[in-house]
Amino acid sequence: MSRVAREIIEAVVLAVVVFMLLQTSVRNFKVDGSSMDPTLEGGQYLLVNRLVYFKIDFQRLSRIVPFWEVEEESSRFALHAPNRGEIIVFEYPLDPRKDFVKRVVGLPGEVVEVRNGDVIVNGNILEEPYITEKGNSNADPLRLKDGEYYVLGDNRDRSNDSRNWGAVPEANLQGKVWMVYWPAPGIQFLNILDRVPGLG
Repeated sequence: MSRVAREIIEAVVLAVVVFMLLQTSVRNFKVDGSSMDPTLEGGQYLLVNRLVYFKIDFQRLSRIVPFWEVEEESSRFALHAPNRGEIIVFEYPLDPRKDFVKRVVGLPGEVVEVRNGDVIVNGNILEEPYITEKGNSNADPLRLKDGEYYVLGDNRDRSNDSRNWGAVPEANLQGKVWMVYWPAPGIQFLNILDRVPGLG
């Protein structure tokens, strides 16, 4: 085999490996609609970090690694579970063929309700500096089970979210929004320096 042919094959193999790594760790997503205004606008393209919420199954890992022993079923997020205030992409629970983008406001084990536009978590009003108009919507209290998240759009009057169809199961998580990459003048990084809202 000639040196040129070998270099071409190596370049193709490297390109395939890089492509596969990118496909498993990052995906793109196009914002459709106004449910996340003013944070995200319809037509923007996002990069989504898929690895951050990747689940590691330790029992399965123990079958592969000879010295690793796990007595009971256990799994853990590779980096961390979704945090309050993070913007995430997930499969719509009522139709997994559709992907939605929303903000996490409620975490597993918490009771979340919406009263006159205020998000109330375990009886405390959530501070939401990213909201320009909270609206006056209401939603009955919902106790989140293990692996469930309460999500809302930042544009509360124009968002189809957990107020309408309930919690997002952990299995539906696609990843955490990392950045807006198009259109070029609007390039911005998200979920990096955002202050996680507190309970007031």
